[in-house]
Amino acid sequence: MFTGIIKHIGEVRAIEAEGSNIHYTIATELSSDLNIDQSVAHDGVCLTVVALNEGSYVVTAIEETLQKTNLKDWTIGRKVNLELALQLGTRLDGHFVQGHVDTTGVCVGKEESGGSHLFTFEFPAAFAPLMIEKGSICINGVSLTSFQVTELTFQVAIIPYTYEHTGFHDIAVGDRVNLEFDILGKYFLRKAQLDAANVSHQ
Repeated sequence: MFTGIIKHIGEVRAIEAEGSNIHYTIATELSSDLNIDQSVAHDGVCLTVVALNEGSYVVTAIEETLQKTNLKDWTIGRKVNLELALQLGTRLDGHFVQGHVDTTGVCVGKEESGGSHLFTFEFPAAFAPLMIEKGSICINGVSLTSFQVTELTFQVAIIPYTYEHTGFHDIAVGDRVNLEFDILGKYFLRKAQLDAANVSHQ
């Protein structure tokens, strides 16, 4: 479990395919604090540490993860938002994030607005019921608030600190991003679907 508050950035140093899996070597000062089998969110994708090196570590993405995220777009040198798993007893500054990416979106707009940066993202219509005005959305691991929500798009405003201290400054129009929708919305939607199904069967 994560909160979507990014405090560390890593860099992809190596990419190695093995069957349908891909191993990524991530360079970061965090490596000295990690353990094998530990969970770390990478641009919002929860991956398990499988090897440790001096100044870096290795994680493996399986085919399911590669199909639902933008990991296949990663190249050597890419900067990645990193977040360690939530510790019980600490303050929650974002929202509950599982690190289970639902789908990818595409940046269709980026502009400066009053010192901040306004991004517009397009997402698959199938996920429209999970997008609400002033709701929580996790983009590449960053907890944000959505607004100007339409059936296919939404906007987020990125303050200067977040813009400089996450990978948002590298996002350009046309780039794919990882999206994780609010887990509470998923449960409410599932309950509504089951209730509707039960009514139709009566």
